[in-house]
Amino acid sequence: MAKEKKLVESITSRDEDFAQWYTDVVREAKLCDYSGVKGCLNYLPNGYAIWENIQADLDKRFKETGVENVYLPVLIPESLLQKEKDHIEGFAPEVAWVTHGGLEPLQERFCVRPTSETLFCDHWSKTVQSYRDLPKVWNQWCSVLRWEKTTRPFLRSREFLWQEGHTIHATYEEAEQRTVMMLNVYKDFVQNDLAIPLVTGRKTESEKFAGAQDTYTIEALMHDGKALQSGTSHFFGKTFADAFDIKYSDKNNELHSVYETSWGVSTRIIGAIIMVHGDDSGLVLPPRIAPVQTRVIPIAQHKEGVLEKANELMNSLKAAGYRVKIDDTDKSPGWKFSEQEMLGIPTRIEIGPKDIENNQVVVVRRDTREKIVVSMDEIETKLSEILEKIQKDMFDRAKTFLDSHITSAVTMDEMNEKFNENKGFIKAMWCGEETCEEEIKAATGGATSRCIPEEQECLSDKCIFCGKPAKHMVYWGKAY
Repeated sequence: MAKEKKLVESITSRDEDFAQWYTDVVREAKLCDYSGVKGCLNYLPNGYAIWENIQADLDKRFKETGVENVYLPVLIPESLLQKEKDHIEGFAPEVAWVTHGGLEPLQERFCVRPTSETLFCDHWSKTVQSYRDLPKVWNQWCSVLRWEKTTRPFLRSREFLWQEGHTIHATYEEAEQRTVMMLNVYKDFVQNDLAIPLVTGRKTESEKFAGAQDTYTIEALMHDGKALQSGTSHFFGKTFADAFDIKYSDKNNELHSVYETSWGVSTRIIGAIIMVHGDDSGLVLPPRIAPVQTRVIPIAQHKEGVLEKANELMNSLKAAGYRVKIDDTDKSPGWKFSEQEMLGIPTRIEIGPKDIENNQVVVVRRDTREKIVVSMDEIETKLSEILEKIQKDMFDRAKTFLDSHITSAVTMDEMNEKFNENKGFIKAMWCGEETCEEEIKAATGGATSRCIPEEQECLSDKCIFCGKPAKHMVYWGKAY
């Protein structure tokens, strides 16, 4: 019995110490671990499998919109990085530099890519000539390096995995449409496949990506009431095009600059899955993204016919298209149940001598622990229904939590009071001045503007801080 409790007892309660709970879940679910390279992670099989499913799903969605995959170098010459002033200033503190090739000092140092706008632009400046060459709608799956001072698994590490999409277009309208389109791809994926509800909108001037004209964001709310920026889509206009002299000739042989976008989602989204859905027993994975959707657990497997029937069940479910594994180790059933829950596998199927005798199995939901008796003749159909119910219920619970943690304020006293009472998003009016934005952050102990939503509400005609005429309703929150 002591062994059966060990797995859960190693996890701190999330309401007692959320940060430690998060670290415990990452460790016990064997998602990742710190490597010998300070600030960098080893992505372990359980964690990388989640990323593979995210990658496969997103990649399919991208390609349905006309995206093509490419791969560009990991090293960027300093001269290229310097071409767009705002861009280099924004990334300078995080850049890692390569100064030697072997034993020889380099004539020009290279940075390890923090992002790849400059490389894409350099290529296009040499290859795009005519309107017939447009649009370019490219994406690469890769890692990037940013020299972060403090790190946390998935949420912030020096090297992390992501996709970065880069596109150029002949017209402003076409580029803007692509920017919004990719934001909506992210929004649909995160809400429907990851079961995470979102707040979406445009970033303020101070919060937008370095070099961007507009940055759009999807913002999720974690169980501890902090926001997590979960994906961004940027409209660059002509900023990079002019810096790199990317021009095309139209049908009248007249030269024009192109319009550019970029967009990205990283392994940070795995952190969101953990913090939105996890509980005191470990990880809880949405069925659509779970590497294993069900684990078959034979009960009294030493008895004649049990293991054979359990393997037969696993194989039939695999043939039906489910992602399924069996736990036929010599561990006790209680330990197996605890491990399945720790790993966040959406369901387990218990099958023992009495079940075989009654031509049934017991399906146990990870999210609610509800036990459902299902006939073996119907399991292939019923399991799909159960998984879809879990997916929907997980989103609905997260949406209820999000909705209950969005409130509004019209004075700073009210804003501070509500932040103290109820962590989450606070809607408040803002004059549009960066100085007021900084003052709000200071006055609230770290709340930042998360986004300016497309659907605006008029909560007041005055800025919550300075009292000047308000320009925008903004979602404010404390964030990772």
